[in-house]
Amino acid sequence: MGKRSRSQSQLLSTLTKKQKKHLRDFGEEHPFYDRVSKNEVKPQICQLSESSDSSNSESESESEPEQVSGYHKLLATLKNVSEEEDEEEEEEEDSVADDNEMSDDDGDSDAHVKGEEPVTESAEVQDSKYAEVSADPEGRDGEEPPGTSQKTPEEFTDAKHEPLFSLETNFLEDRSGEDSPPEASQDPFVQHVNKDLKEKEIQALPTNPKTTHQLKWPVLGQLVFSSKFQELETFKPPKNIDLKSLHLQKPLESTWTKTNSQFLSGLQKSNGLFTPLQKELFLIMNSYRDLFYPERTALKNGEEIRHVYCLHAMNHVLKANTQVLGNNSKRRSQKLGAGDDDDFRDQGLTRPKVLIVVPFREAALRVVQLFVSLLEGDSKKKIIVSNKKRFQGEYGSDPEERPPNLKRPEDYEAVFVGNIDDHFRIGVAVLQRSIRLYAPFYSSDILIASPLGLRTIIGGEGEKKRDFDFLSSIELLILDQADIYLMQNWEHVLHLMNHMNLLPLDSHGVDFSRVRMWNLNNWAKYYRQTLLFGALQDAQINSVFNKYCANFQGQVAVRNVPMTGSISHVLAQLPHVFQRMEVENLAAVIDARFNFFINKILPQYRDAVMSHTLIYVPSYFDYVRLRNYFKKEELNFTHICEYTQKAGVSRARHFFLQGEKQFLLLTERFHFYKRYTIKGIRNLIFYELPTYPHFYSDVCNMLRVSSRGEEAAWTCTVLYSKYDAQRLAAVVGVERAAQMLQSKKSVHLFITGEK
Repeated sequence: MGKRSRSQSQLLSTLTKKQKKHLRDFGEEHPFYDRVSKNEVKPQICQLSESSDSSNSESESESEPEQVSGYHKLLATLKNVSEEEDEEEEEEEDSVADDNEMSDDDGDSDAHVKGEEPVTESAEVQDSKYAEVSADPEGRDGEEPPGTSQKTPEEFTDAKHEPLFSLETNFLEDRSGEDSPPEASQDPFVQHVNKDLKEKEIQALPTNPKTTHQLKWPVLGQLVFSSKFQELETFKPPKNIDLKSLHLQKPLESTWTKTNSQFLSGLQKSNGLFTPLQKELFLIMNSYRDLFYPERTALKNGEEIRHVYCLHAMNHVLKANTQVLGNNSKRRSQKLGAGDDDDFRDQGLTRPKVLIVVPFREAALRVVQLFVSLLEGDSKKKIIVSNKKRFQGEYGSDPEERPPNLKRPEDYEAVFVGNIDDHFRIGVAVLQRSIRLYAPFYSSDILIASPLGLRTIIGGEGEKKRDFDFLSSIELLILDQADIYLMQNWEHVLHLMNHMNLLPLDSHGVDFSRVRMWNLNNWAKYYRQTLLFGALQDAQINSVFNKYCANFQGQVAVRNVPMTGSISHVLAQLPHVFQRMEVENLAAVIDARFNFFINKILPQYRDAVMSHTLIYVPSYFDYVRLRNYFKKEELNFTHICEYTQKAGVSRARHFFLQGEKQFLLLTERFHFYKRYTIKGIRNLIFYELPTYPHFYSDVCNMLRVSSRGEEAAWTCTVLYSKYDAQRLAAVVGVERAAQMLQSKKSVHLFITGEK
């Protein structure tokens, strides 16, 4: 007892007069003087309620009076206090208030840094958690999304909206038939996913011959229907389309008209929902056949086509999700557990159903905007779009960033509009008229990505950090603007196609009693629909369509031949000499072209008289080979490729214009991305025919830019082989190309620009 009394007396001796009074009146010390740990505690961020308005917290904190603590209220009740003690209390109150203000300010500033906007039920929903945790689009690899400097956690978590967008925990709401599951009668979606292939059919595929049939449609032109399955069905487009026959899932029936109104004239608005091109394309898409359309151009019909494939993609996702939610409701009413019933097989091994591959972020932005428009339409009630502000910041563009005096051709302006970053990927979840952007890949319905963005997550052999399970159950693959991938890196496209619809390495929490049998049998590639859009017929694009598209419904390819080539757009008065190389097989073309060039073409241009010679090289590998050869032979040349710095480009153009360098090697990809006009050209050599037909006339017309009366000495030489038939037909026309390939003569002359 003695020790205890001594310790109490020591404690009382350390207290101030005010603390002693508080101890006497209330029987305890004031909490302000509690002894706390010196360890620094990190401030915690509290989740604000939906009714709170955090966006105005800053202004309100300035205008509202300071909140009075319980301690202050107790002090106000004490009346018999001396003036000296009152002064001490006022000083202490000030110190306490200052400390409270400091802590409040710290909390406010931290909250404003971490959270941007309050939660609302409008189209611009921005949960504070979204802003405080940078969302990992994949939810697995933890990579930082391109174009952002925020640190991403290992896994994207969205506790608030995860239940809202989960297919497993949601049920079909009763909205008087608004979201009723698709009926099994004539709906092409139901017919497609419920088709039961037999194992004999799959085993016979490698030996089955491909059956083809040609039809001519009014707008698309020449179509080639093909299939390796026994039944090949063809059809022609009806003159009039009934809305019910399209089996559009609600609300698309009502929203599509407004979304597509910009492409419809007054007569079409009253008579139909589609333009003539859209109608024929959608009929093929809605039949779930694979489609290759090589006449998609950014200038003419690019947006028209984007609208119609977004309609098909959203229609597919809404039907698939509605079917799952409807079966959830049935299972709940029947009180069935997991694995109790085998009749509800309505899912794949993973949730992603649609993969849309586009080349630039601007294209992804437009696709998402179309999805929002298709779900919203003209209804007054806005749909919920999670992370909309972040998405617009990362995928949008600032018009002021573009140089004001930049003059480029119309097709260039149409392709390179907006944000042209080519490294991105984003997951989109759609459920109950709500869209969730930056959803984890395994919680997404739609994936939108570039080939490079997919390549970096798929990885390669031997890499520890790689993932491609999310591609296992893709039912709709859309490759838009495929020609641009030739200018980026075609290997990424091939790498993607090699990893499509493989069995996943992990179960990812799937309920196997709900998985369709054809997914379990690893037959998903025979049910996947592939839509391929590009601006040209190219052998590499054709190869992907023929090799990787195995849909049991069959394939449809548009095969219109160009009657007039791009050579007709050459305005310069110029002789074009086409020289054919004799090649035994396709594998020998590269070496045969190089040997033909250095042995027969280059010696004619070594003379100083043949100065100002531009050599146009489509392939970067050929460019490197020629550059090394020119260096070895110590030829007077300069070179420009897509990797050349701006200063190097300026020097090379200057030396070539002044005649200080006899040869200029130019890659096609540089011309594609920059479209510089090269001045001083007198002699032109196409080492290979251009990928884009209009590049031929573009380069030929450069001779007219800086002509000084030497038009009579201009020359143009083109190398080609029998394996360049498609490119040759695009330049000179199909009839002339056939004559040139079948002729016994190997040299053919065209003259343009004659008056």
